[in-house]
Amino acid sequence: MSNEVDNEIREIELNQKEAKSMVDDRKAVQRLLSNRDFKRVVTSGYFEKEAVRLVHLKSDANWQSDEAQKVIENQMTGIGTFQQYLDAVVALGGHAAQAVEDADAALEDLRSSDEA
Repeated sequence: MSNEVDNEIREIELNQKEAKSMVDDRKAVQRLLSNRDFKRVVTSGYFEKEAVRLVHLKSDANWQSDEAQKVIENQMTGIGTFQQYLDAVVALGGHAAQAVEDADAALEDLRSSDEA
């Protein structure tokens, strides 16, 4: 193999390894989301019930100080941030799966053109 092709192959393999890790993360999140305990504790308990509890707490007369409202808002933001993180891992993993396939094709092309 020429040095240039060899370097290109190494770079593609490195990117592919990173993409495979993202695909693995996506699969892990998908397993979590389908897990009965995760659904009970996180999806239903945290994303839904805790969010509703915080909305009600926001209007509770005992929680009207600026400090208390800020605490509630931070907790609500945390719920949304965690949900966004899980969604992002799934979405990025989907894109990474395509990148792995593209890398396979590119590697095959490089190796076959270098042999010719």
